[in-house]
Amino acid sequence: MLASSRRLSRNLADLIKTVNVLSDKHVGLISIKENFDLSTPTGRLMLQLCGAISQFERENLLERQREGIEIAKRNHKYKGRPMKAFDGDIKNNVLDEVVNKKITVTAAAEALGVSRVTVYNYLKHYNKENV
Repeated sequence: MLASSRRLSRNLADLIKTVNVLSDKHVGLISIKENFDLSTPTGRLMLQLCGAISQFERENLLERQREGIEIAKRNHKYKGRPMKAFDGDIKNNVLDEVVNKKITVTAAAEALGVSRVTVYNYLKHYNKENV
């Protein structure tokens, strides 16, 4: 949670829970980088302030990211993860067999080394191209 090479938690509530668990086990925690000791009231206040600021920054970053993705989608620039590349002939042969009911989607997924969902996604594009 705190800006360091290691994160103590993902959010403020988790940070407080982690510190309480450590405290219940009589474990002291001293932040060398931020220079505070959690055995003092000032140290606990500083930890909560730093944690709250870190969570605020993270939530703002995620909000900006979501806004950017929405704008990219509206402009048709965001298309998600690209499809896994295969030799077109091999993939088309396997998809032909699925369409002609010679093999199952499960068998096609195993042959291509992908999930069944991926095969169904390929079939959507394959059917559009071959109509």
